[in-house]
Amino acid sequence: MKIIAADDEILQLDKMERAIAKVVPTAEISAFSDSTELLNQIESGCTADADVAFLDIEMGAVSGIQIAKKLQAVNPKINIVFVTKILEYAPEAFELRASGYVPKPVTEQKIRAEIDNLRYPIPKPQNVKRIRARCFGYFDVTADGEPLSFRREKTKELLAYLIDRRGTVCTPREICSALWEEEKPDYLRQLTKDLRETLKAVDAQDVFIARFKEYRIVPELIECDFYDYLDSKPYAVKAFHGEYMTQYGWAEKSLGKYFY
Repeated sequence: MKIIAADDEILQLDKMERAIAKVVPTAEISAFSDSTELLNQIESGCTADADVAFLDIEMGAVSGIQIAKKLQAVNPKINIVFVTKILEYAPEAFELRASGYVPKPVTEQKIRAEIDNLRYPIPKPQNVKRIRARCFGYFDVTADGEPLSFRREKTKELLAYLIDRRGTVCTPREICSALWEEEKPDYLRQLTKDLRETLKAVDAQDVFIARFKEYRIVPELIECDFYDYLDSKPYAVKAFHGEYMTQYGWAEKSLGKYFY
């Protein structure tokens, strides 16, 4: 999903972008604080395939309503969601057949409500899951049936830890504590780079989300016996024989939490 976020207030734009990223972790977000820059992008055709646009109505020289008209001219099926604290603009906004309207302050819940009720729903991708993780017994991970090749063995452990966390945001301090029991920020940056490059090489880069001091994976994009066990799928229940990521000491905590 490709999403445009526009607000001339930098702090508000950052807040909006973070909320969108939490609701749609795999989205490609293009953020704009300058309405003129956004207009240039529209006129050059760079936004023609955008699915959703969250637009602040008051954007300085060019209003969000004007921007919406330009976007609709090149893409009639784009979902326009106006974001503003000035409620009197609402009638004019809906005259454009906007998808929705978010009153400030922007929250994750408000963004989610709009994404779940778009005027023009976005077809869900039918891609087969490229990554498969085996957590029972010795941890292993493959892409299209072939073992993933990491430059560092510790990168594999990083991925295992993130899979164990099931999409929860993990901080550098938390990861370092689990993997080394001490702070190693520089080494962690090398591992995250290795993980990004490894996944990109097999066209599975959307699996790993890395933002400022925040790391997570997208569980929905991974086929995993551990996740299927938690969903009570028969094959996974039968596959568990008391061992979980046996090569990693930190996994013992999850073993006790989820299986006994």
